[in-house]
Amino acid sequence: MSETDTAALDALAERINAVLPQTQCTRCGYPDCASYARAIARGEAAINQCPPGGAEGVARIAAITGRPALPLNPDHGREGPRALAVIDEDWCIGCTLCVKACPTDAIVGIHKRMHTIIDEHCTGCELCVQACPVDCINMENVTGEHTGWQAWSPALQEQARTRYEQRQARENASKRRTEPRVRRTVTQQPPATTPEGPEHSSAQARDATIAAILARARGEQKA
Repeated sequence: MSETDTAALDALAERINAVLPQTQCTRCGYPDCASYARAIARGEAAINQCPPGGAEGVARIAAITGRPALPLNPDHGREGPRALAVIDEDWCIGCTLCVKACPTDAIVGIHKRMHTIIDEHCTGCELCVQACPVDCINMENVTGEHTGWQAWSPALQEQARTRYEQRQARENASKRRTEPRVRRTVTQQPPATTPEGPEHSSAQARDATIAAILARARGEQKA
């Protein structure tokens, strides 16, 4: 592919990304809205895989790409109202898994302390719901019968995209700082002796930590 073709595809992907809601919900099957936009531009994905954008979102992409508008693919979800995440403070164990899952830094809290949602930054992606080990996060409808782009706005879209890109930039910078230290540590450490390897041990430690937190939380609830 020539540089001209690559530039044209990049420009098309950016135009497509500009009409996606930027919830970063991954329901399209891609890790974020920009990745889905690139896949559409390359002809690798259909234009009807974004439930938050709904029917109007499909029509917008169709207008840009020249492809026929299609009904929203139910395999990726259904169009619905915009919702905000709400944490049940009585059951939050402070595990921080929801904080790590949130693409727009809309959740604040520290380890072993109750977390809370910043409503104006929540995109309704539901990724925190999936991450919560104690099911203490619910989604509440905040737009009534308005769905898709009727429940969204350019201002919310731009805010969500900006916050997501800022988070990505921060995480990438952190990885660049950490990688040299990790490489040095790996070369200095002897090989793992357990048959399952270090990944299994790490998973066991994480599961044990969560189990201990849950046990303590249940004890506090009974008390």
